[in-house]
Amino acid sequence: MKIPKQLQALIDDGLVDDVLRQLMSGKEATIFIVRCGSEIRCAKVYKDASKRSFKKAVQYREGRHVKNSRRGRAMAKNSSFGKKEQEEIWQHAEADALFLLAQAGVRVPQPYGCFEGVLLMELVTLEDGSVAPRLNDVTMTPEQARKDHLFLMQNVVRMLCAGIVHGDLSEFNVLNNESGPVIIDLPQAVNAAGNNNARAMLVRDVRNITNYYGRFAPELLKTKYAPEIWAHYEAGTLAPDTQLTGRFKDTRKKADVKSVLGEVEFAAKENQERLRRLKEREQLEREEHPEPSRKRKNGKNQRHRRRRH
Repeated sequence: MKIPKQLQALIDDGLVDDVLRQLMSGKEATIFIVRCGSEIRCAKVYKDASKRSFKKAVQYREGRHVKNSRRGRAMAKNSSFGKKEQEEIWQHAEADALFLLAQAGVRVPQPYGCFEGVLLMELVTLEDGSVAPRLNDVTMTPEQARKDHLFLMQNVVRMLCAGIVHGDLSEFNVLNNESGPVIIDLPQAVNAAGNNNARAMLVRDVRNITNYYGRFAPELLKTKYAPEIWAHYEAGTLAPDTQLTGRFKDTRKKADVKSVLGEVEFAAKENQERLRRLKEREQLEREEHPEPSRKRKNGKNQRHRRRRH
């Protein structure tokens, strides 16, 4: 197994003792299981910007403040120094979000820091020590679906109270073990107050999760958690322990048609992007686990039959 140079730097510095195996590879990063002293952890090695297929980074970066004015000007000009600084901010964004959310009581992997483009964090496992599956690989009873769905809605609330919207929450970005769901993949987390797309992203996050759990408990599809949560947020009444009902009645006299159309357009574009990513994921899985060629096998059978005749 070839060890990435970023991960090798951590080995040389003594932060990582051994690389056990590669766990998975995605469009933004490659995940490795590593040993740090007596602990088994997860190392997320971010891919270079030129190799990432994430095409909407500008939407997610909106509202991220840069304290250093020189760095801000360089990034605005898109100079080589600015690109380097922007890349460093992108790589550290997930670690920053994980530290903040863990402190806010959101169930995320425990972060240990981002070094040389590598995020070291807790490896989420099952009781037997095996890696916890993603939510999309899990089936459950209606009762469990309702329980876990409410748990994630409460975590969405806690995230928003901490000023963050996940931005890409779905069954593919949630792990599941005996203690319940664990939210992962936060490099695109957005500033709720500073990003104009924050509301639309939260609506999409809630919709994705609700649609998944709705497969097992269809009544969840009728809930309206997203507008309920955002209404509390806009009114300043949202708290980490806010009791949600899943019901919402819009009392506004005038409909904000422009906002609604914007959300519809945003949702349509994001659905296309979601389908594209699913195809990429399927293609990646086919490349990693190729099936035997049926055509070749059929060809051999046909030659064998011709010889017999």
